[in-house]
Formats: sequence, C-alpha cells, structure tokens
Amino acid sequence: MAHNPRLGFHPSLAARAAAARAAAKAAPTTAPAAVVREETKELRLCGLAAVQARFARDPASIQRLFYEAAMGQRVGAICKVLAGAKKIYRQVESAELEKVAGSLHHGGVVAVVTPPALRVPTAADVREWARRGEAVLVLDRIGNAHNLGAIARTAAFFGVARIVIPDHPNAAKPTEAAHRVAEGGLEVVEVWQTRDLVGCVRELAAAGYDVVGAATRSGRPEAAPGAAGKPLALVLGNEEHGLTPVVASSCTRLVTIPGRGKMESLNVSVAGAVLMWELLGRRAG
Repeated sequence: MAHNPRLGFHPSLAARAAAARAAAKAAPTTAPAAVVREETKELRLCGLAAVQARFARDPASIQRLFYEAAMGQRVGAICKVLAGAKKIYRQVESAELEKVAGSLHHGGVVAVVTPPALRVPTAADVREWARRGEAVLVLDRIGNAHNLGAIARTAAFFGVARIVIPDHPNAAKPTEAAHRVAEGGLEVVEVWQTRDLVGCVRELAAAGYDVVGAATRSGRPEAAPGAAGKPLALVLGNEEHGLTPVVASSCTRLVTIPGRGKMESLNVSVAGAVLMWELLGRRAG
C-alpha cells in the first residue's frame, strides 16, 4: 500500500507503534502529587516553530496535526511518527485550517496536543534550582496571555529555566494565545504555578537567589548583575498595578528602568526583555 499523507497511516511503522504501546504499559502510572492540570483537555498549537518545539520535547503529546500543502515537507518527520501511532494528520485548505486553529494566525500548521501539567514548586525544588544556579522568572499576576507568551519567548532566548506564575484568577495561563506568541518558547521554559507567590519569593531569597523586583518607580536605576555566584530570580508585576507591596518587600532589591520620554513605563514584556539582557545577557557575554 502506498503511503498517503491524507490517510494518516504508514504500515512500515507498525512495529514502532507496537513498541511505543509496550513502553507506555511498562511506564510508571503514578503522577507527581504536586501538579496542577490545565482545565482544557486539548491545546491547539499554531505555527511551525511552536509545533516543532513541542515535537522535539514531547512527541507523544501531539494527538492530531493539520497543515497546508506548503508545509507538507517541513512536517514530514512529525507525520511519520503520528502514522506509527495511528494518529490523525491531514493536509487541509487554508479555510479549514482557520477553523481548526480558531484563528487566522495559524502559520500554516496546527497541532492539537495534550496540555502540560503545571507543577507546584516546593522549598526543596527552589533549593535545587539554586544549587544548579538556574535563573527563574516570577510573574506577579501578569494578566495578558500575549505578554506571557512574549516573556516566555525572551526567557527561552536568554536561557531562563522556568517561570513561576500564581494560581490567581487574574493571572494569565499558558493558553493557546500565549503559545502562539511564544513561538515555541513555552516548550523550552518550564511553567510552574503556586498558590503562595509571596512564600515562593521568600523561599527563593532564602535559597540564595538575587531576587530582583521590577518596580515602575522607586527602584534603583541600575540593573547590574548581583553578587557573583548568586542565581537570578526576576520578578515582574501586573501590567496596570505593578508588583503588589508584599511581593515587592519580599525581593532582595528593586530596579526601575529609567526613561527620558513622556511614557511612565514600558510594556511588561518589553521591560522583562530589557532586564533579562541587563541581568543575564551581559553576564553571559
């Protein structure tokens, strides 16, 4: 039987599918206790960068794939794996792809995936991050999913290991919109969620982090890296209200980006990019 990309099955990969099923049965079934599962059962990832990043990180999470003709060769490897797992992949017209994506901004390919579990950081986790010297971003009620996606993309660029967000109704989650803006960044940077953001910030400081809060005003104008050997935790506040007072007071220091124009502040994702460059990019160079 000839391989047809519209049918989503490749008989020569049946052995691989059988091996994958056997491995799944042998894998442990007990999940970590401290996880928060996203409410949605499926997530639509749009654009080649996001889909390829998910495939590289967790190919088994891709349940279905839809793509325009121009993307056929570029998603060929993904289609082969989906064929082996007897999952659906299909070349479709642009109008149908818009319906699948729920957006005009689909980038020519859409993967329907299982959403990630958001883990809850413990004090032991924080101490281990500090021991490994890994940078952390803490978002104090960032409300716009596009800002979350843009921050994640910048964090991935600068090698930030993870983002911690609060379990708060006004805090953006890693939704489809966030993934679309992140361009694969949310597949590289781990997202953790806590019900006690203040406690988490204090644990970071206690573990030896240089916890830098981004303040709209009243912070020091220089954002030089802290003491040598100290890992960085950068805390960014809500788009309208900035850092809550208790979060700000829990940071080890506050910085304010000095401006010369008539705007009071930068967009939070832009401010985050500037500070990541000053605190991490210059250090790396």
